[in-house]
Amino acid sequence: MKEKNVEAILYSTVGIAGMFVVLLAFYVVTSAFKTRIDLTAEKAFTLSDGTRHILAKLDSPVTIRYYCSQANMPPELKPYAQEIEDLLGEYQQAGKGKIILEKYDPQPDSDAEDSARLNGVDGEPLEMGGSDRVYLGLSISQLDTKVAIPSWLDLARNPSRERLLEYEVSRAISRVINPAPATIGLMSALPVLGEMPNPMLQRMGQQAQQPAVFVSELKKDFTVKEVPISAAKIDDDIKVLIVDHPRGITDAGQYAIDQFIMRGGKVIAFLDPSAYFDPQHDQMEQMGLHSSGQSSLPKLLKAWGLDMDLSKVVADANASMRNPSTGSIMPAVLLVTRNGVNEDDIVTSQIDTLVFPWAGAFTGKPADGLKQTVLVQTSTNSELVESMVATMNGDQILKDFKGTGLHYAVAVRLNGKFKTAFPDGKPAETPPGPDEPKPATNDVSQLKESTNTAVILVADTDFLADSVCFNPDLLRMRIAQPMNGNVNLLLNAVEQLAGDNDLIAIRSRGGLNRPFTRLQELQANAGKQWQDKLKELETLRSATQQKINELQASKQGGVQQKFILSPEQQAELQKYQASESDYVKQLHQVQKNLHKDTDSLETRIKVLNIGLMATLVALTGIVLSVIKRKRTAAK
Repeated sequence: MKEKNVEAILYSTVGIAGMFVVLLAFYVVTSAFKTRIDLTAEKAFTLSDGTRHILAKLDSPVTIRYYCSQANMPPELKPYAQEIEDLLGEYQQAGKGKIILEKYDPQPDSDAEDSARLNGVDGEPLEMGGSDRVYLGLSISQLDTKVAIPSWLDLARNPSRERLLEYEVSRAISRVINPAPATIGLMSALPVLGEMPNPMLQRMGQQAQQPAVFVSELKKDFTVKEVPISAAKIDDDIKVLIVDHPRGITDAGQYAIDQFIMRGGKVIAFLDPSAYFDPQHDQMEQMGLHSSGQSSLPKLLKAWGLDMDLSKVVADANASMRNPSTGSIMPAVLLVTRNGVNEDDIVTSQIDTLVFPWAGAFTGKPADGLKQTVLVQTSTNSELVESMVATMNGDQILKDFKGTGLHYAVAVRLNGKFKTAFPDGKPAETPPGPDEPKPATNDVSQLKESTNTAVILVADTDFLADSVCFNPDLLRMRIAQPMNGNVNLLLNAVEQLAGDNDLIAIRSRGGLNRPFTRLQELQANAGKQWQDKLKELETLRSATQQKINELQASKQGGVQQKFILSPEQQAELQKYQASESDYVKQLHQVQKNLHKDTDSLETRIKVLNIGLMATLVALTGIVLSVIKRKRTAAK
């Protein structure tokens, strides 16, 4: 009887109103404790440890002013604006009182719109020539230092770049905390800093060449200073020196780098046995001068105990890319996944994929006092091949491919105390002119050993080419959408060597790409079987041709008799044709098996993705049904 009275109360109007009040109170209390459950594998929607470390370093409050047009925001961008607001709420919560969040709705001719403009946040017209503007940006300030993110509208229209949100906010906070950026030197034989056209061509309408995108990315956080290849000394204010394709560098130039390292400077060097995107590469190859695309630091590498064979590039059957135009496999253009990157190192721990077009490999043992850390390496199903062949004929590489069972280091870091590569002193310089004083051949103030410092080496310069790192279609519209983690690796390395490690884990979330590694293995295995069958067929064809030629040479008779196949020759030809037909069937079977395995893999993935959820729902229903029956039976 009492149970019925309780049910009557619960289902009465008063009971329902009471439950509503309880739920409302529960909502009010719990809303103060905001939290999100992130089920993504890389925790892309959770504040990273790097962000939390940056916030923990705050010694005075930071104000974030978020400007978002509420009334006239396009409907397709409203979820993105809400996501930004939620993210900023997490910053406020993680800041523990040191993050002050202010939200503004910049309506036309309002104080909020004036505030946005004063703080560097730009509005975008809704219509061409219209007066109403949409605002989606923020300003971050601490004391007298202010950094603005003028507009996120372009980012909002490109969903693939959503993961850059946290990085953009954390970078702005980091710049507010440390307003003086580090100075980065850039030495390159390539026009990566931009280039003005020939004056005559400029009059004909040719535009100036824009800086490489990686340079623009560097300039967002650092002061970038050009260092000539012929520089006799690296300026003291440079903290990290990037050496990108030092083609034609002299001993004097290497000496300048050597002494920079001896002073404790840090270096990131991109070297290459075959720089495909070097503007001089094609011109010189036509003249038979393939070495024009090569670059190295031979004196320095030797002193450090390493070597890079300039005549060889590395090919990896398990990490081969396909030519987007022809679909053919390019075994010397490497798509390195997480299997090939060092997940324990801060520079590469969050890197997902890297692309190395015709890269070299570092070999040797580090010199005494130096410790080597391999950052990126190939699989064991790889080998070194002639660079001339690699850039021209990928099929030939596959045909003759023999995996060595070795990992080849494509990117390494050396740490420790470096000894000079010039123990006999400064190398002789170019002979002076008749009126110039003769330079000293030995530098009395030369440094012989460094303090603890670091050098990062990458055996590829095409690694940083715009068309390799970014979507070329969007680059034409001045939108840099990363296709891989190449530029992230460079920026991570610079940030680590320049002293700021906290942004690395955040930045690396921006270019995640998860290729189907199992599918790549299937394709590599099928490709090996295909090439093996082709080799057998080629061997059979050569042997048959040789046999027919031998029979032809032994024939007697006139000229006409020479062109008539003997019964023996006809038998050999028929035998070859039958074998060729059999090999063609085997090749078709290899292709058929690949399609079968691929379809089977696709089916299993669909079953797991679709069937698993349905199974969980069904099992939940069954469990609830059993529990309900037990309770009913108990009554």
